[in-house]
Amino acid sequence: MLLFFKSSKFRLLLCLLIALALGVLTAAVTHDSTTPLSNAVSVVFTPLQSVSSFLQGKLDGFGSHFRSAGAYLERIESLESQVEEYQVQLVDYENALRKLESYEAFLEIKEENTNFTFTAASVIARDGADVYNSIVINKGSADGIEVGMPVICGNYLVGSVRQVSVSSSVVDTVLNPSLQISAYEIRTGEEGFVTTDTALSLDGKCKLIRLNDDTAIGSGGIVCTSGIGGSYPRDLIIGTVRSVHNEAADITAYAVLEPGIGIANILEVFVITSFGTN
Repeated sequence: MLLFFKSSKFRLLLCLLIALALGVLTAAVTHDSTTPLSNAVSVVFTPLQSVSSFLQGKLDGFGSHFRSAGAYLERIESLESQVEEYQVQLVDYENALRKLESYEAFLEIKEENTNFTFTAASVIARDGADVYNSIVINKGSADGIEVGMPVICGNYLVGSVRQVSVSSSVVDTVLNPSLQISAYEIRTGEEGFVTTDTALSLDGKCKLIRLNDDTAIGSGGIVCTSGIGGSYPRDLIIGTVRSVHNEAADITAYAVLEPGIGIANILEVFVITSFGTN
């Protein structure tokens, strides 16, 4: 029994009894209607209630913030979806506009050459390993495409078909030295052949060779296909003269040309599948 009075449990019980006694005394003095026990309990547990209320408020605020953040995320996802949809529509619009411009330029040559037949094609690839800017189109033998057929963009000559598969074809452009195209300059009527070399091709240019050493061709002259040899119809525009030079190896001259169409930017073309006399 003596050990109990000396224990910490007894001391705790004694503190609680003293607290209750103080509560009874305070109630008696102040005439408070609450019971001493309730006052004592209030003294002990009020701090805990304050902490509980604070935590509850924070949790409520967090829940509200979480719901608000969720609404923002849903809105952001909705806007991103709309942006993606508008981007797709813009791409479709740009493709349609590009094709419309290509067809408008094509109509001019079609009206002037009613006996020509054409197949429309899109550029689907470019050979990065080919320094001469060959292109791949999405039409092949199944569409009546054959090796050697001329390829145009509007009334500008792009090149000719070099290789054909069932559903695609490779086109050598006027920037390929393998091509030799009979041509003439429209102001002077002087004739020659359009070809190129590696240095000119890398600079995006070709040249009209075998001109007279006293040629009257000058900068700004327009060079077109002459139709000689039957590989290309007459009067397709090849390019514009930028400069004229004398050949070092003989007494002829040549004119450096800039192609009439930006080869690197071509997206839509037409293959001339047949042509003849109007």
